[in-house]
Amino acid sequence: MSLQNSLKRMTAPQIAARKGGEPIVSLTAYHAHTAALVDPHVDFLLVGDSLGMVMHGYSSTVPVPLDLMIMHGAAVVRGSTQALVVVDMPFGSYEESPQIAFRNAVRVMKETGCGAIKMEGGAHMAPTIDYLTKRGIPVMAHIGLTPQSVNMMGGFKTQGREKKDWARLEGDAQAVANAGAFAVVLEGMAELLAARITKMIAIPTIGIGASVDCDGQILVLEDMLGLSPRVPKFVKEFGNLGQAIENSVKAYASEVKSRQFPAREHVYAMKKGEGLEEAPQKKAVPRAKK
Repeated sequence: MSLQNSLKRMTAPQIAARKGGEPIVSLTAYHAHTAALVDPHVDFLLVGDSLGMVMHGYSSTVPVPLDLMIMHGAAVVRGSTQALVVVDMPFGSYEESPQIAFRNAVRVMKETGCGAIKMEGGAHMAPTIDYLTKRGIPVMAHIGLTPQSVNMMGGFKTQGREKKDWARLEGDAQAVANAGAFAVVLEGMAELLAARITKMIAIPTIGIGASVDCDGQILVLEDMLGLSPRVPKFVKEFGNLGQAIENSVKAYASEVKSRQFPAREHVYAMKKGEGLEEAPQKKAVPRAKK
């Protein structure tokens, strides 16, 4: 990606400046083709580690390797031209130390051409966010339901439904904002708490299963298009591509079996003067002897 093209994209500072303004629109993208379709309609594309579950059949995001994130991140950058591309840092690539997080984040940005990275974690990740942002790496934070911590949480559990948990989650939000994150994803969070945090901190909040009062929203593209077998309560299916794909495949299979496809308009004839120009005639099926 050229420097000229990268400068035409939405940037992390531009996203940060949208705090309290026009809602920020975002979706996930995992490959070039869907990135090109989504790009004109969103402010940023997230190459989420959810790709491990959506595209590769993992039961959680925990097994996703860094190389896989880089491969898909580069594809999304190639397929888009105007949205900011944010790439998730997968589990194990940033928690050990700020220095290791920096080294891996630099690799992600160099090899994909993305404009920012995302890391899960609240107050305990604030020193790492501070370390990265002071060295030129834009960081989107992620608090609430953090899928990489599913084993510690005991499953995908909504956060903040009891007031006794609010102080901790509010502290997480304030810590990542103070550390220099340009935005923070609030996932699987009680509506009242998400709205409260949005008013409390100076950076945009991006809701997924949170509040309509967040500064923006994000969904997994396959979920909202009806391509996932099961979706969380917070997902609205804006399309039913799963059924459309199945219907198309059934029609294709039927035409192949009946020899309707490929038809004459789908095959290539010989060049003139190079032999038979017509498609070969079907051989007669011999009659069974009586």
